[in-house]
Amino acid sequence: MSGQLAQAATASATRETTTAAFRADVLAESSRQPVLVDFFAPGNAPCRQLAPVLEKAVKAAAGKVKLVRMNAEAHPQIAGQLGIQSLPAVIAFQRGQPVDGFMGVLPETQIRGFIERLTGPLASESADLLSEADALAASGNLAAAAEIYTDILEGEPGNGAALAGLSKAYLHHGDIVSAKALLSTAPTEARKHTAFVAAQAAVDIAEQAASVGDVAGLQRRVAAEPKNHQARFDLALALNANGNREEAAGALLEIIKADRKWEEDGARKQLVLFFEAWGAMDEATLAARRKLSGLLFA
Repeated sequence: MSGQLAQAATASATRETTTAAFRADVLAESSRQPVLVDFFAPGNAPCRQLAPVLEKAVKAAAGKVKLVRMNAEAHPQIAGQLGIQSLPAVIAFQRGQPVDGFMGVLPETQIRGFIERLTGPLASESADLLSEADALAASGNLAAAAEIYTDILEGEPGNGAALAGLSKAYLHHGDIVSAKALLSTAPTEARKHTAFVAAQAAVDIAEQAASVGDVAGLQRRVAAEPKNHQARFDLALALNANGNREEAAGALLEIIKADRKWEEDGARKQLVLFFEAWGAMDEATLAARRKLSGLLFA
């Protein structure tokens, strides 16, 4: 849908009705699509709180449902007939009949669920925001990206991609504790997301790297003890922490070449963990996979 069409759909999806217009605006219209009636009072604080959240959820439905608002103080007859005793109250109409409803202020996720019972699954509103945040993160503007990830998570706490993005922003600033704590809140479904798997791997690697020492010291140690696989392994962790992916992979490949069975195949397992954190299509991943295959299947 183009931007102009989307704006037109949103504008036509919300209107304020009266007792006289209720039959046309709600009953007749509900024969074509579900109509939500938001019964409100202008001076009621919960009503003012619910209105923008409800409108946002209806907008996300992209024309599958209409929203009609009715001032229950100015037009009390319909609300009285429906037995509404407290505001705000939202009643859904289909085929001229009230079929569902809720009272009070609900979070956006629950309102979306309410609408989906009428319309079926709604497209995720966060897709465009995620693309924007990912682009900002890739360009190095992690602060702006983190703000968008946070906004997404306010509406969708279990969004795996947003959890992953915000976690990586924490990691970039050296805050492993916050990154790990954030990922621990993820529901089971979110943990299956590719971005989440990568973020979890990145946190695990960051925890490993926190205790291995600096690159220069480890390089001197490896130069003095070329057969010290543990020192070379630690160097790989430190190099990766500094963003030197190709060198980190190279250090692990050297261990695999010298002793595949070292630490129960520990170097290869660590390299696979790097691949998960970097992403399957990362240039360093692709190059190291080719070299690993050459060693394993030569």
